[in-house]
Amino acid sequence: MAYIVGIDRNQSRMITASLDDLIDKDNSVRAIDSYVNSLDLLELGFTEYRGTNRGQSPYRRSDLLKLHVYGYLNKIRSSRALEMECKRNIELMWLINAITPDHGTISGFVKENRKSFS
Repeated sequence: MAYIVGIDRNQSRMITASLDDLIDKDNSVRAIDSYVNSLDLLELGFTEYRGTNRGQSPYRRSDLLKLHVYGYLNKIRSSRALEMECKRNIELMWLINAITPDHGTISGFVKENRKSFS
């Protein structure tokens, strides 16, 4: 009996598709993206950073909100699980432009903006 054999994982390949090509036109991440981009986050009470602090530049609040909404809709509640999904989930990479915030950043965003979520 012949078995179905996958590709050799050590074989070099050239992938010519962009992230946008890999996401269907009717995928829910496109709706999340449009919705969050339509919001005025300052008016809703989300903390915005002005770039005057020293150290690493902050992530855009809209990207972290998109991550949080995606997690909520897909039943991913843990900041550690969201951190892991940022590194392996193509839909999420498309949605948040392939940023990879750590679990502390994700958790801190939710804590700082708890009132804005209600």
